[in-house]
Amino acid sequence: MGISSSRIGFSVALAAVLSLPASAGTSIWKIDPQHSSAQFSVKHLAISTVRGGFSKVNGTVQLDDQDITKSSVDVTIDATTIDTREPDRDKDLRSDKFLDVEHFPTITLKPTKVEQAVPGKLKVSGNLTIRGVTQPVVLDVDGPTAPMTDPWGNQRAAITATTKINRQDFGVKWNATLDNGGVVVSDEVAITIDVEIVKQAK
Repeated sequence: MGISSSRIGFSVALAAVLSLPASAGTSIWKIDPQHSSAQFSVKHLAISTVRGGFSKVNGTVQLDDQDITKSSVDVTIDATTIDTREPDRDKDLRSDKFLDVEHFPTITLKPTKVEQAVPGKLKVSGNLTIRGVTQPVVLDVDGPTAPMTDPWGNQRAAITATTKINRQDFGVKWNATLDNGGVVVSDEVAITIDVEIVKQAK
């Protein structure tokens, strides 16, 4: 019995689809919390810089392999892991005077727009939620880096994002006034998020 030309055509088309590179289209990447963190810095007494961070960062990055501006990301930071290397200060920062982690244990970032600034750098607009308050932010992003293969065969890349916010906008309002008119803690907070991402199998 002969094989019809339509069946031959279908077989050729199917073979062509299956032979397309696996990277075509969209790829899903998971943030590796063991190699990711979020840091912040504020001015203390208007003269020195105090730095701290959060040790647990999770989320998913969806990369459009053809058009990076169509990519998306969803980041969750565990606010309870705040660490400034001073236990009493960390306890204060977890309290309702600052982050109120008992009622708001996470900080989330959900970008809404990705723009290519220059090769290797992006401008990302999104919504940052701290203490239950959501405000728009703009982040300067380096990456994603070119993927590399780790010793266990996983594809990995890295992304660094920076921004500055006014903590008052998020309801983090505690402060104390000094005799000279200054304040104990600056309102401006510089934020850096460093993530390592792992490509997920399709």
